[in-house]
Amino acid sequence: MSKFSKNALFSSDIAIDLGTANTLVYVRGRGVVINEPSVVAINDKTHQVVAVGKEAKMMLGKTPAHIRVVRPLSHGVISDFEVTEELLTYFINKAQSGRARLFGPRVVIGVPTGVTNVQSRAVRDAAKNAGAREAFILEEPVAGAIGAKLPVSEAVGTMVLDIGGGTTDIAVIALKGVVASKSSHIAGDRFNDNIIEFVRSEFKLGIGERTAEDVKLSIGAVIPLSEALSRSVRGRDFATGLPREITLTDSHVREAIMPSIDALMDAMKEVIEATPPELLSDVLQHGVTVFGGGALLRGLPQILEKMLGVPVKVTADPLTAVVRGAGIVTEDPEPYADFFIDEEDILSEA
Repeated sequence: MSKFSKNALFSSDIAIDLGTANTLVYVRGRGVVINEPSVVAINDKTHQVVAVGKEAKMMLGKTPAHIRVVRPLSHGVISDFEVTEELLTYFINKAQSGRARLFGPRVVIGVPTGVTNVQSRAVRDAAKNAGAREAFILEEPVAGAIGAKLPVSEAVGTMVLDIGGGTTDIAVIALKGVVASKSSHIAGDRFNDNIIEFVRSEFKLGIGERTAEDVKLSIGAVIPLSEALSRSVRGRDFATGLPREITLTDSHVREAIMPSIDALMDAMKEVIEATPPELLSDVLQHGVTVFGGGALLRGLPQILEKMLGVPVKVTADPLTAVVRGAGIVTEDPEPYADFFIDEEDILSEA
């Protein structure tokens, strides 16, 4: 594919995993250079961007009335186009900092499986408005499978589970195509909401999104552990309105999120049922590969194996699998040309 420049003097081709929770950026020849929250802080009085990424996330729940902290993507798709442009502009410029270019970069961006033509076009347009010379769209489960070095181009059924912040993508891939897939909103953010609701219901205590995220990462588990985990959590007592501290354990988190795990199993079973028998036999033999931030949830591979009856493995460095896969595409795009969501298709079908 001649669309990608071989001349680094003109641009650095970039891969972006534009996630609901975090954005990762891969620069061709340099690897993953950015991993920051997909968060932007805006001053409503001046309409100026105050902070982006890590700095903006630190402001969550702590800003005065005239400063909004925004997550411009919801469930893996753009919910605020202008703020997404600001986010992409910041990350593209940061990725190329100190490297003068005659033209903007060509960009490969991952999107959830099953996004609409309008949603794909919004991602492409936002990237171009942010300075990309061209933008190519790749489904995230495909990018993750490439990043995990799975045989996506062979006549072998490969099943992947990508648990992100806003969406979970489930797909069976073979011969450079997605054979069966489903995108679900049951993902990392839903687990956080489950924890917030559990603490509200069981302890009559209000906690924020950042606290719930910290609890999930530090003690979250979906199976009983050999050694129990616990941590102290502070929040607002609903009865008194005053601060109060409680202790949460991994069993509390498990109770909170298990209904969501069960629903995730149902979604995976739907994809399995839609998979042709010959490819399903490959899945039964080779199993399911898991990546994304949710793959780090303690005990997830074990409970998936038990409930689905197939081998389950978490790929190495699951947080970066999608952006690494998209990065591999920027390094040598020709073998993966069939995976791109073509601009012509989007324009003709929209």
